[in-house]
Amino acid sequence: MRTLLFYLIVCCVGFAMAQTPAGISSRDNGDGTYTNPIIHADYSDPDVCRSGDDYYMTSSSFNCIPGLPILHSKDLVNWTIVGHALEANLPEDYYSVPQHGCGVFAPSIRFHSGWFFIYWADPDKGIYMVKSQDPAGKWEKPVMVKEGKGFIDPCPLWEEDGNTAYLVHALAGSRIHQGSMLIMNRLAYDGTHVLDGQGRVAYDGHGENPTIEGPKLYKCDGWYWIFAPAGGVKNGWQLAMRSRNIDGPYEVRRVMERGNTDVNGPHQGGWVTTPDGKENWFIHFQDKGAYGRIIHLQPMKWGKDGWPVIGEDKDRDGIGYPVSKWKKPAVGRTYPPCAPQTSDDFTLRSLGKQWQWNANPKIYWYYPAGERSNLRLFTVYQEGDSVYNNLMDTPNLLLQKFPAEEFTAEMKATYTTSPNKYGEKAGMVVMGLDYASLTFDTTPEGLYITLRECKDAGKGQPERIVESRRLKGSTVWFKVKVSAGAECRFSYSENGKDFIEIGSTFTARVGKWIGAKIGVFANRPTPKGTCGWLDIDSFHVY
Repeated sequence: MRTLLFYLIVCCVGFAMAQTPAGISSRDNGDGTYTNPIIHADYSDPDVCRSGDDYYMTSSSFNCIPGLPILHSKDLVNWTIVGHALEANLPEDYYSVPQHGCGVFAPSIRFHSGWFFIYWADPDKGIYMVKSQDPAGKWEKPVMVKEGKGFIDPCPLWEEDGNTAYLVHALAGSRIHQGSMLIMNRLAYDGTHVLDGQGRVAYDGHGENPTIEGPKLYKCDGWYWIFAPAGGVKNGWQLAMRSRNIDGPYEVRRVMERGNTDVNGPHQGGWVTTPDGKENWFIHFQDKGAYGRIIHLQPMKWGKDGWPVIGEDKDRDGIGYPVSKWKKPAVGRTYPPCAPQTSDDFTLRSLGKQWQWNANPKIYWYYPAGERSNLRLFTVYQEGDSVYNNLMDTPNLLLQKFPAEEFTAEMKATYTTSPNKYGEKAGMVVMGLDYASLTFDTTPEGLYITLRECKDAGKGQPERIVESRRLKGSTVWFKVKVSAGAECRFSYSENGKDFIEIGSTFTARVGKWIGAKIGVFANRPTPKGTCGWLDIDSFHVY
């Protein structure tokens, strides 16, 4: 009952947010149907599990922290963020600076014997596990399950006896120059370590199913099942594989592919049932460039031949295509529409769950005041980066995902300059391999607002100033409007009403394995003396 009450409260807040003018509302159509994608945001490599009538989803978070986001739903269509399972990437010192393209890869989430387990791989370190009895609460300290380089996309399975367990994973060709294989291991019953060293090859995808990865392991009616994508993110397909023996050999069949839709891949996800066991559903992602890997929900049916079909099989060849609009899962009741959080008025003594740092954070970077209803970001100096010509390697970027194809983000902020400090910068950023920032700039002549762009930031290229204007005061409303194609237009106001466009249109670009993000930062060019700070009253997305 408490879980239901919590969900209704969260969803009512989400519903209120969803009524704002742009397209960040729930994908629930209100008539018993939904429209894909169910989440138009970058939740790469999703996996899902059910406990009773509650669904929980997690996804890759790479270098972004807190990591392993936990999303909750009652109907598989309406989702909110309820927490994170990882407070810092490990090892903590290594991830104290941004390690783009590293960190948390393709997790799996399972509910077993009263515990929620998440397994993920850092392809440079090994396979980790973290567990909790409350997925929206505190998670235990992560443990290393299988140490080594080149392991990705792990997934566990416990037999019915609870004492026998397995772990399947794929290989990262980017790390060990070998991929297209699935490796099966015996797993300790408590899930903390593998029992058989390197394990054994359960499936070789070379030839027919190259780049096979993202395996999810299940058992049903005496069959061991592996659901896995192959063929690559952009042009691949979804496989189902079955065997009576956990080690194989596995029969293999394509069960979903792109067909004549615009859903590329379709790639990597998880199978889940409704509480009554009568319906089967599959969640997966679609790569959408700057918007990242967005989330789709597909109906799944079992054919008379014992094989699943994911999506809609119009030509009855046993291979489904992704659906655009479909009837919602039958879960016994209707729940209020809601969507993952975006806006924040900073009324709490903690950051909203939509925010992530660019690296493991330091406590002295920020102060969520709560009683003042604002977030204070202190200007930060990083060793070896005294000129701040590129934000790609700046850890104190506080960012969130693009939430829709078209949206507007607006921020009210006040800047307090440190004594005799020039060159401090603080404001709003659209971040990716290319990025643009709109910032307060401290100069000997006074306070300016400046638009900068950086092309090929991932290659170390410097920023350039697009336009800079003198400010009358120290309080500014920042705004960026994002249109289809990730086209971004910045503007600002000194009274909250009259907005002035600055610069020209900027096209957002992906990051390393992640979509473009939007957020805030505050930096300074020298470690000496006191710092300035940015007080953010609100950050609204609509």
